[in-house]
Amino acid sequence: MTEPQASSGHHAPAGASYATRLARNRLGLWLFVVSDAFVFVGLFIARMVLLGPNRPELLQGLGLAVTAMLLVSSFFMNRAEVEMAHGNRPAFLRNIMVTLVLGTIFLVGVVGVEWQLAPFGPSDGAEGAVFYSMTGFHAFHVFTGLILLFVVWNNGRRGLYTAEQHWGVEAAAIYWHFIDVVWMFFYVGLYLMGTPA
Repeated sequence: MTEPQASSGHHAPAGASYATRLARNRLGLWLFVVSDAFVFVGLFIARMVLLGPNRPELLQGLGLAVTAMLLVSSFFMNRAEVEMAHGNRPAFLRNIMVTLVLGTIFLVGVVGVEWQLAPFGPSDGAEGAVFYSMTGFHAFHVFTGLILLFVVWNNGRRGLYTAEQHWGVEAAAIYWHFIDVVWMFFYVGLYLMGTPA
């Protein structure tokens, strides 16, 4: 879609400027995602090396529940992005709020419940080091993602996005989906792979 005409009447330069900034922003975000993924891959490799065929003894039901919350939140984040791309601001606001709520439940489930009930601490050998490093680094990303989602929700509430210009929504969606994909690997590595130590 073309950019709305600027008030000065010179819509071509403004459109070209926005398109250029959008391309640069997308490239910058994807470079960040790829570089950040290397850290997560390193943590997963550390899990494989340090725990081998074993896995931490964790609450399987809780792990499945928080994973389901995060996956469902990704669906609503996608819906929020699609609704904004179609200019439906009320539906965008509803969907991103659901994403915020589900992401918060996930964070509370991992940090507020699983961390407290785990039968080991961060300093209890390889098991504790692996579990708290992986979940802690991921939880930090979820927390920053929730802040980003709140900022995007607030900007949307103030009418700062349009169907033609909503880079903030797209960026938040990419980041949130990235967090979800990472957790799927971590969930398998921590809750499903191997036998309890």
